[in-house]
Amino acid sequence: MVLTRVALLPALVAASVLVAAFGPAAAQTPGTLDPVPLPPLSNPYDPSLAAKELFGRATSPAPGPARVIGGFARGCIAGAVALPIDGEAWQVMRLSRNRNWGHPSLIGFLERVARKVPAAVGWPGILVGDLSQPRGGPMLTGHASHQIGLDADIWLTPMPKTTLSRADRETMSATNVVAADWNDVDPAIWTPQHRALIRLFATQPEVTRVLVNPAIKKALCREAGKDSSPKDRGWLAKVRPWWGHNYHTHIRLRCPAGARNCREQAAVPGGDGCGKELDWWFSADARKPKPPSSPPPPIRLGDLPPECRSVVFAK
Repeated sequence: MVLTRVALLPALVAASVLVAAFGPAAAQTPGTLDPVPLPPLSNPYDPSLAAKELFGRATSPAPGPARVIGGFARGCIAGAVALPIDGEAWQVMRLSRNRNWGHPSLIGFLERVARKVPAAVGWPGILVGDLSQPRGGPMLTGHASHQIGLDADIWLTPMPKTTLSRADRETMSATNVVAADWNDVDPAIWTPQHRALIRLFATQPEVTRVLVNPAIKKALCREAGKDSSPKDRGWLAKVRPWWGHNYHTHIRLRCPAGARNCREQAAVPGGDGCGKELDWWFSADARKPKPPSSPPPPIRLGDLPPECRSVVFAK
């Protein structure tokens, strides 16, 4: 069954409420040089407790081999590994969040593609925002997805040639490439290098989606083919418009081979996504969606796959 935009609207409205609550500027929210541990929970086994309270307190990965459990917005990960905070072509931002964890396939992917950036994009490297928490799961702030170690936020800001200080990583802002009216990119800021960066990620076979602001998608639709053959537009199908994402692009990988408990997202529709589907994002329904009568309830541990209970409580 093919879902229409009308059928999807309630879910999109709910997502927009989440974005409005803590989304589009999350990458810009400063971190801290002196993170304070969260207070212990009086009853971590309370079934009514929001799962984010449990996963947000996990400071190290669950032991054992890497296992992806559940879906991108309802799941967890065991055996996660951390992306090193410095590499030859990447630096990790907002270290105080402790969200540079992911499945080994994501970490290897980022390291490999980052090394291509100087030649393919013309930047010294990339600035990496949030991946996942050490055990994945829902986050206290910032994301509805990023729960199974296969999502990564890449800032739309070139990595500097020098190593950023800890203070810089916690306080500097990413680059907003969208114009003030949200109808297109800002021509004074948007560059061919931004286009090349998004194309580089979208053309990788492991990638299933690259989320960008609708204005960025519009620019890509207009400019695709300038870097290669004019017929080279197939990668645009993976580039999906979404609220926010004017400072960073969100990369999502497919489930790793053999990950039987990983729930793959539905394939993207055919075509380049540059027609009526994109036009909707500039409509009044998209710009000012009617909020639901009440906010969605928090995800509880019982809402996640049963294996996530052992992951979050593992010693």
